[in-house]
Amino acid sequence: MTFEPEQLGQSGQELASKLRELRKQAGLSGVRLAARCNMSQSKISRFETGKARPSIVDVEQILRAVEAPAELVTQVSNLTRMANTEWQDIRSLRRKGLDRKQQELASLESSTTEFRFFLLSMLTGLLSTPEYIRASLAHSPVDTSKTVAKKLERQQVLHDTSKRFIFILTEQAVRWPLVSAPEMAMQIDRLVSLSRLSSVRLGIIPISGHMATVPMDTFTIYDDTLATSENTVGVTVFRDPRDIAAYMELFDTLESYALFEDEARAQLDEWASHYRSR
Repeated sequence: MTFEPEQLGQSGQELASKLRELRKQAGLSGVRLAARCNMSQSKISRFETGKARPSIVDVEQILRAVEAPAELVTQVSNLTRMANTEWQDIRSLRRKGLDRKQQELASLESSTTEFRFFLLSMLTGLLSTPEYIRASLAHSPVDTSKTVAKKLERQQVLHDTSKRFIFILTEQAVRWPLVSAPEMAMQIDRLVSLSRLSSVRLGIIPISGHMATVPMDTFTIYDDTLATSENTVGVTVFRDPRDIAAYMELFDTLESYALFEDEARAQLDEWASHYRSR
């Protein structure tokens, strides 16, 4: 299935209408459909009004229950896939205000217990020094002072011992010289310090040896319910369990390549020393 990025995340109401239409065509009440699907009637109602987003599995159950023809199964399944994927382009995020995005992330972090971050080419704000954060936003055409403050405020979540954070960083992400050499040394020192927090497991992947899997993007997994993938022009949000499972499998492979604890800290110290000597 192919689709344009602007279609993503805009199919929720269309899906809700189609599910309602299929139920009526099958001559079923909400109560009877719920019984066939082993769901509550209120859940079916929320799906049909667009107040809740059905998963692929939910929709497959409903399609079987209404005995939908094969061509409709394909159409509605594709629609469900789009409804469970959202595209957030950087231009829209800037128009809305980058600080608003930080508020959304803070809310997501408050409701998540386990986080998995794979950082391909640069560091996330949760791990960054103020200098690094400001440099990462230097080319933004809008005022970023509030965004910087929000990013720094969000870092407090790393000290919440009820949560678990796993960060996998490539050598490029750690060593890309976004700031001056002395500031890079301070940034790497911060990584060493954060690696000692009880809630944080921080691994690094040096560019050495043989690694059979090639990651293509920076991504984050929130519990097992949501994954995001970032590139230069925006963020894609995935809610389809199959997509999340694929990212979980990739993360497990990348984690097996990484150095942790004393080995990781020794390598980070070596890289920090390199910047101090320049």
